[in-house]
Amino acid sequence: MSLIRKMGTLIAFVFGVLFAAQVTIAGESGTYESVGSFVYDYTKFDFANQMIISGPLHGTETITKSSGGPFAVGESSLMVCAVYGKKSDAGMDLEAPCAITDASGDVNFALSKRSAGDTETGGGGDGRQEIVGGTGKYAGITGSCTYTVDYLAGNRAIAINTCEWQKP
Repeated sequence: MSLIRKMGTLIAFVFGVLFAAQVTIAGESGTYESVGSFVYDYTKFDFANQMIISGPLHGTETITKSSGGPFAVGESSLMVCAVYGKKSDAGMDLEAPCAITDASGDVNFALSKRSAGDTETGGGGDGRQEIVGGTGKYAGITGSCTYTVDYLAGNRAIAINTCEWQKP
């Protein structure tokens, strides 16, 4: 084999290794949209010029649009959250860590935060949710979502999520 051909093979090999390393380093990423339907059972009481709101939220989430990855269109998951909120003259602040379990038993962990809307008057509002890992196919995944929630009669609510995710 000639020296030029050996050099060409070596250069092709090096570029191949570098390209493969970039693909590995880049990891996976994508987007998805979902709709959630849930029931909440909050305890509410006055405390130091604010209303404290706390309790469980249970429901389902269904993926309605996806660029691929672990979030498959049509897949539904069970959701359980622990909600804590404070309503004052400045408005409503809510925080809710959630575990979202899909049909295969893999769990996606998310932390929802809101600073707009009012759960008492049936209003709604926009918020942010951070994807903070999980189990199985969600292990190591991170990302963020924006959502809009509408509160309905009978302690029920609907949320529409738009999310971006990445996995190393």
